[in-house]
Amino acid sequence: MSGDAEPDSRSETVGVALVVVSAFGFGTLAVLGEFAFDAGLNISSVLALRFALAAALVWTLLAARRRRSDASGRLRLRGRLLAVAVGLGLVGYTGQSALFFWGLEYLTAGVTTLVLYTYPAFVLVLSALFLGEPLTRRRLVALPLVLGGVALVAGVDPAGVAPFGVAIVLGSALVYSGYIVVSRVALADTDGLLLAGYVLPAAAVSFFVYGTATGSLALPATTTAWSTVVGIAVLSTVVPVVTFFGGIRRIGASRAGLVSTVEPIVAVVLGVLLLDEPFPPAAFVGGALVLVGVWLIHAES
Repeated sequence: MSGDAEPDSRSETVGVALVVVSAFGFGTLAVLGEFAFDAGLNISSVLALRFALAAALVWTLLAARRRRSDASGRLRLRGRLLAVAVGLGLVGYTGQSALFFWGLEYLTAGVTTLVLYTYPAFVLVLSALFLGEPLTRRRLVALPLVLGGVALVAGVDPAGVAPFGVAIVLGSALVYSGYIVVSRVALADTDGLLLAGYVLPAAAVSFFVYGTATGSLALPATTTAWSTVVGIAVLSTVVPVVTFFGGIRRIGASRAGLVSTVEPIVAVVLGVLLLDEPFPPAAFVGGALVLVGVWLIHAES
């Protein structure tokens, strides 16, 4: 699937709207993560429940889609595809999510999301190193913009230990870029929602095993804590995954990537409005550089 055929006007409008909804959903993750920490939850508990609930919802959607189409559509991956999908969940999504939430303990929600959004630059570098994709002039301009923006952000975050937090979230971005490159090569023809149906439960198992082994796994003790976990599973995981794939089908992967650059803006605005997070001018400039660099990367895709 090329994903870049010219859509008709109505389909394009719907596609853009779906990707905006997806970006808003993903943009809530860091803010809801802060709420989860405030409710007394730890990383392994939040993520184990997030992925378990999200996996159950995704498989419900897959089953409903199969019944609605009245077809015997394949709901199982086998052999190498199954191994890659489960591996992406056990290692890729687990590592990315753990590092993201760990970084969230040191940085504000807005800055955490901005730093994570450097992942397209890492995808470029990994694709050049391992897939032989050329680093064009536009890409060579984009990379220093992204890195310079992160350097500015790292120097102004009010958390006091920003460089360490930024390093953690950059690690999350690097792991996520590896996840994207591997899935692009090994699972290019696999339905996105079906892939999520295997990645999410594998990630859930990782966090349940870790939480049990370390004694850190605990169920939410209050209604507020449960509401936050359900919000992370539904609003920050399932809704954005489903709407993003729906948007890609209508406007293509390149356009979807461009529209989704509103995600860190959503996180910054929500952090300021809901958490009273500061966002000084230097961070604004750094964030703008990151977004311009990411836009250049997506615009050439």
